[in-house]
Amino acid sequence: MDEWMPRFAPQLRALVELGAQDGHMTEAAAALNVPQSSMSRRIHALETDLGVPLLVRTGRTVSLTPAARALIARVQGPLHALELAVGEATGTMDAEHGTVRFGFPLTMGAGQVPDLLAEFRRRHPGIRLHLTQAHGSALTAALRSGDLDLALTIPPPDDLPHSVLGTQPIVAALPRDHPLAGRAQLRLEELAEETFIANPPSFHLRQRTEHWCRESGFVPSIPLEITEFATIRELVARGLGIALLPSRHEPDASVVEVPLSGTGHDGRDMDYRRDIALVRSPLPVSPATERLSDLLQQQLESRPRRSP
Repeated sequence: MDEWMPRFAPQLRALVELGAQDGHMTEAAAALNVPQSSMSRRIHALETDLGVPLLVRTGRTVSLTPAARALIARVQGPLHALELAVGEATGTMDAEHGTVRFGFPLTMGAGQVPDLLAEFRRRHPGIRLHLTQAHGSALTAALRSGDLDLALTIPPPDDLPHSVLGTQPIVAALPRDHPLAGRAQLRLEELAEETFIANPPSFHLRQRTEHWCRESGFVPSIPLEITEFATIRELVARGLGIALLPSRHEPDASVVEVPLSGTGHDGRDMDYRRDIALVRSPLPVSPATERLSDLLQQQLESRPRRSP
């Protein structure tokens, strides 16, 4: 195996990049700054060395085999750490170049985060961004495995280095013709007889919704489940139910947002907010990742609280 390592590193890097580009050989070659013929040779050599097919070729398109995807999942984090270590040892690390693998929640796909990513690209055009949107547990798992360098997560994980940058208010999203849509504030128990629309049970907001409702003395009826928050708003607008959702900065013509209040079983006021954290991979991160971390920290931080 020792004699294979110098050859395997560029081959594996080519495979990982091909996966990141959804099987598009031209884009993967451009990302690695190599000719497309070199990309093809590296993948073919890796298939030959491993004795395992990695690509399915259909006409001019290719797709990754299950074996290729499994291999990428196992080597992506260690390969990234190896590249960082070599760069540090040789003094070739460059804060204005490289790739940052950044994740953020589905609820933050519009507004400030895309604006900041655009600003980051303007300031640092030599740094490439691999972006992932997912719910909190998936982002946290990718950070732990080394598949992401940096992520905004809701809620903060207990076992990873992070900074809490602020909070995300949760409101009642109601159709415009709902009898309670004109209220300045609602107690959550007033919605006990409503039909709720929510994410699947694995999502943090679904878990908080059920918790807050139980604290208010009822179990919510949730006949409709959907992963996409934008779709939940569309269903609310069509009168299929109500939802507890993050407040939007811009007005929504079809959905009314009403702030919530209430007390828990212990008599204390409920806090209908979620902490937003900037979380780092436990593996070493590049200077380029530090650049993005600094920008997000400066622009998003409102009440800094750091984990150990």
